[in-house]
Amino acid sequence: MTPWKPVRLKHMCVDAGQYGLNISAENYVGSGTRLLRTTDISNGTLTPPEEGVHVAGPVEGRFALRPGDLLLSRSGTPPGQSYLVGEADAGATFAGYLVRFRPRPDVEPRFLGYVARSAAFQHKIRAESVASTIQNFNAERYANMAFEAPDLRTQRRIADFLDVETGRLDALRASREKQVALLEERLSSAWSAAVDEDGGEASWVPLRRFITAITDGPFGSSLTSSHYADHGARVIRLGNVGRAEFRDRDAAYIPMEYFAQLTRHTARAGDLIVAGLGDQNHPLGRACVVPEGMGPAMVKADCFRLRLDRTRLLHDYAAWALSSPPVADQVTLLARGSTRARINLEVVRDIPLPVPSLARQRRTIAILTEARSATRAVTDRCRRQLDLITERRQALITAAVTGRFDVSTAGGRNVTDGVTV
Repeated sequence: MTPWKPVRLKHMCVDAGQYGLNISAENYVGSGTRLLRTTDISNGTLTPPEEGVHVAGPVEGRFALRPGDLLLSRSGTPPGQSYLVGEADAGATFAGYLVRFRPRPDVEPRFLGYVARSAAFQHKIRAESVASTIQNFNAERYANMAFEAPDLRTQRRIADFLDVETGRLDALRASREKQVALLEERLSSAWSAAVDEDGGEASWVPLRRFITAITDGPFGSSLTSSHYADHGARVIRLGNVGRAEFRDRDAAYIPMEYFAQLTRHTARAGDLIVAGLGDQNHPLGRACVVPEGMGPAMVKADCFRLRLDRTRLLHDYAAWALSSPPVADQVTLLARGSTRARINLEVVRDIPLPVPSLARQRRTIAILTEARSATRAVTDRCRRQLDLITERRQALITAAVTGRFDVSTAGGRNVTDGVTV
């Protein structure tokens, strides 16, 4: 077996790293030379061209990217994101918070790309980032990153092996992600159908006809993160409002003595909470019911607390209906705000939703609860598989680029076996 020699990243490259362009967003243009940014890079992949930004070109030669260039991020969470420039990216340029390393002719770029994504390389970055007071991982520190490397022939053999094996894992990942998307799409369709069917049996009525009490959370300086404490009264925030479910995570509290000053904004078990702010991933107007056992609680800004006439409209049904695609479309039409859709108290009162008989409401709740439970059982299993695939991919890369696994002994064997479930 060819001996591996200790090297530093700069020994494998033509220089010690090149910083990218310092250019502000005001100088972006609609078309021209694509500018790669830290936000465009994740886990060795690049965002699609349609999501990219551009600068007027041409750019100075030292800022022009070539196939095989390795980009490393100077900051971010986690630090050390990397991207190996491909043929399709030739001629693009890169932003100032990226460092470009250009492999020497006697170095396989793909090998360096895999080294940068290995657990060993990433662990060193995280360890040095924690130990240092410097806010970013600069070119000098990257240039001096130490690891071991074999000769060019072995580098290529390792890269060829990893291209095949990670390709298999990526295909398996794509299959599981598609399965999750299809399951969630099927649930969404069933959700829409149930609400539409209720709408065919009953009139669509403004929510105001059923509201007995409504309030929003305090805005401005009345309640900020500076008021939070380790215990006390629970603060219900936007992140807790899921689609017809309370998301009990990222718990925040305020002292009871401060809570006593904000009694108008209190919430209790069984109350309906409506989200007044939305974005691409979190639908505007989604709603949930405060669970039992919550204890003293209040709503924060951009959340609304409602109490309804339960003899005509069940809180659980209202949460399912408000979070459904048909009602979400109606809420979007009522929304205000160009960047992030926002609604106010008056808009909440005007939201239309179907209100069938209580018996039918209970039936719809049962149907959708069971459908989501069944969907979640499968999607959770798929996500566990995705985690296993990610772990296996990382372990495989790390073992190959550190010499712990001799790829020449694989002999065409599919070493990704065992990650399928």
